[in-house]
Amino acid sequence: MAVTKESRRAKIKKRIRGVVNGTAKAPRLSVFRSNSDIYAQIIDDVAGKTLVSASSKIKEIASHKGNKVEQAKLVGKAVGEKAIQAGIQAVCFDRNGYLYHGRVKSLADGAREAGLKF
Repeated sequence: MAVTKESRRAKIKKRIRGVVNGTAKAPRLSVFRSNSDIYAQIIDDVAGKTLVSASSKIKEIASHKGNKVEQAKLVGKAVGEKAIQAGIQAVCFDRNGYLYHGRVKSLADGAREAGLKF
């Protein structure tokens, strides 16, 4: 069986999720990256609920002219600000099998700038 990009990412994702768990005290900040957009959710795995979410499809972010890395930083700031308003101070970062560079790193930096602790 040939190793594809998708199967490699699924394997990494499974390994990460064995370690990273979101609780009420420190929920999980999960990132999903498509070819055109990026999405971020803060999830409490114990309760099985999404507490806060943001994506590059939000009007304020989508109207911002810039490349995808800059948009990812804005999504990180947006999810960070929403989390602070919801009373969430610390999160566990789940890169979801993606490499920690480019858009994923930019989103994490934006969330840190907004005041989230990893």
